[in-house]
Amino acid sequence: MFDLEPLYAPAERLDHLLGSLLDGAGLGLVLVAALALGMRHASDPDHLVAVTSLVAGDGGATREAARLGAWWGFGHGATLIALGVPLIVLGARLPAWLEGGAEKAVALVIVALGLRVVWRWLRGGYSVSAHAHPPGGEHRHVRRDRVHGHRRRTPGQAFAIGALHGLAGTGAVVLLLLAALPGTAEAVVALAVFAPASVISMTACTAALTWFLTRPRLETAYRRVLLPTLGVGAVAFGIAFAGAG
Repeated sequence: MFDLEPLYAPAERLDHLLGSLLDGAGLGLVLVAALALGMRHASDPDHLVAVTSLVAGDGGATREAARLGAWWGFGHGATLIALGVPLIVLGARLPAWLEGGAEKAVALVIVALGLRVVWRWLRGGYSVSAHAHPPGGEHRHVRRDRVHGHRRRTPGQAFAIGALHGLAGTGAVVLLLLAALPGTAEAVVALAVFAPASVISMTACTAALTWFLTRPRLETAYRRVLLPTLGVGAVAFGIAFAGAG
């Protein structure tokens, strides 16, 4: 089992820096800092591993990746708002058993997503074929939709996975905002900016990564080598994440 702390350390330092900007700041700076925190939040390693594995499991079309990333973000943001606002108003925290259980569930989902990628790769679900078209050009076909009875992920599934991540992370976000902001109203406003910013960031991250990896010069290597590597890495990350929780 490997140590996940180095993966999270840069993000934690950046969050601390951005959070320090909230301390005693006016509303304008609070909104800017909350926006930056939300945009950064999507880059948490467990978020990226989960959503990338989710998208990879469906073949890698850029528009589909953006759609699933957005629905993941909607689920995550909805949970942040639904739980975060009452916690801020009441000055309360999520029960440790609930937050810990959500983290374990996130780990299991990540492992399942990684195994799905590896299984579909072994079954030939990401094969790339090419044939010539006059006058000598090459046209590539990638099997993306249904392979050996496997259905593509739905927005509802992406939403549910994002909501689970939100449940696991809401406590930390609320603590960050409450520690940095003097009043309840400011913290609620910051959360209202933070949540949609994370949706935008996750959508952009998944679309950009998928677009890059499926360029013609990279796509064959992506489907033959990087996809199984991603799947195995997600399984290892999920196991380590479960142990760290």
